[in-house]
Amino acid sequence: MPPGSGPNAPVFAEPWQAQVFALAVALNERGLFSWSEWAAELSAHLARPGAAEDGGDYYRHWLAALEALLAKKGVAEPGSIDAVSAAWQRAAHATPHGQPIRLENDPER
Repeated sequence: MPPGSGPNAPVFAEPWQAQVFALAVALNERGLFSWSEWAAELSAHLARPGAAEDGGDYYRHWLAALEALLAKKGVAEPGSIDAVSAAWQRAAHATPHGQPIRLENDPER
């Protein structure tokens, strides 16, 4: 059995994966989209050429599917998602180690 696998292995390799998973569940529970809409969107992203055969990019597809649904539902346009993502990255780089990352820490805000 490969290291890091088995019944006690973490479900998510990175914290952001757990966060995007929880966000999709929460948005579904609030009625933004149905599970059938979610499954269709995620399936479409997973079927695109270039997907990793080992599934190593699964949560990147999960994120892309969520972003696509947010745009389709008129909740967040791709440009605004990209802008917030870039602001978060700048804030992360500007935040001292061990401190919470806040968008207010973005030096370009």
